Amino acid sequence: MKRLLRGIGRNIILLGVASFFNDISSEMIIAIFPMFIVFLGGGGMAIGLIGGLGNSLSSILKVFSGYWSDRIGRKKSFVFWGYFSSAVAKVFFPFCYNWGEVLFLRMAERIGKGIRTAPRDALLSISADHKVRGKAFGIHRAMDSLGAVIGALGAFFLFWTLDFSFRQIMGIAAIIGFISLIPVFMVEEEKKERNNYKVKIGLNHLPREFKKYLIVAAVFSLSNFTYMFLILKAKLVMDNLFSPRLAIAVPILLYAWFNVVYSFFSVPAGIFSDKIGRREALFLGYFIYALTYFSFVKVQSLGVFILFFALYGLAFALIEGNQRAFASDFVEEERRGVALGMFHTVISLTTLCASLIAGYLWNINSAAPFMYGAGVSLFSAIIIFWVKPHQIKKERGGGEKCL
Repeated sequence: MKRLLRGIGRNIILLGVASFFNDISSEMIIAIFPMFIVFLGGGGMAIGLIGGLGNSLSSILKVFSGYWSDRIGRKKSFVFWGYFSSAVAKVFFPFCYNWGEVLFLRMAERIGKGIRTAPRDALLSISADHKVRGKAFGIHRAMDSLGAVIGALGAFFLFWTLDFSFRQIMGIAAIIGFISLIPVFMVEEEKKERNNYKVKIGLNHLPREFKKYLIVAAVFSLSNFTYMFLILKAKLVMDNLFSPRLAIAVPILLYAWFNVVYSFFSVPAGIFSDKIGRREALFLGYFIYALTYFSFVKVQSLGVFILFFALYGLAFALIEGNQRAFASDFVEEERRGVALGMFHTVISLTTLCASLIAGYLWNINSAAPFMYGAGVSLFSAIIIFWVKPHQIKKERGGGEKCL
């Protein structure tokens, strides 16, 4: 354990614990979300809109929260209020009676994510040496996804064992969301004066290689539509294999299984990227992602679903933390908040497009979104080598210089 945590600051663990409890809360809701939307009368386009629009709204805030956290030299307060506002929004999910209300609340809940994400990722990058930054983000993603495992299993337990309704499960999840605020209080942030370093919103003042990487990440995100279509695909097949109640329970367990694999491989994937390079790790992640989606086109059995939900988890372990760590490598500390904000903004907007395209294709054929996603992600795996590896090195006096 000492070897694993070498070079990892206390803040990384505390922020990981915050994400752990927040994801228990969020994933209890997410595991049943697509079925709940269908129950309220929503179809493919409604699922794509709800899955993508909330993230896009949060993306607008990510760049501004990153910018202001850089300007005022404070990041912890943005993280706290982001978690708080998300927890408050979750309280109202059990009271939704049409999918339009779910859309509104999902957007409100994602505002909190928009406030906290870029400052939190900047805090993570500051709290770890660049040589172990992949591992640091991997540890954070592992704790985040471990919370997702417990949240999804909790939703299954409440639904299958205690026979709780969707609304009751969401109510319990909302209460758990407030626990995530406790570790944020304990995060230590170095007090800094207002940053006189000129930080500007926009791509013109960011490194050329960062812009190239942003294009590649955006292309991949056009394939990364909402997970809800994977759960719906599983339920569609399970409807032909099991009873109606079990056909709901099995997709929840498959989603939990995805998060088990994602959590287990997140730290090794981060260490892997530190050793062989983030570009190469991302290539592997994009390729496995494409393979998984190609497989979802024809899958018709539970055993194959188990295998490919595991591959989906492995792909995300290689992609999620390493994409953020790679983005951090290109930009010095003073610009990192706004750079990560720009990164998250572009990714979220392209993910919205992906979800809307998937919703349209789903209404045509349930296999069509996966054919589309597989092709685009395979293309992104090819063009990732257009980006040259890029790092920040420490200068004398504690500053950083862009290489």
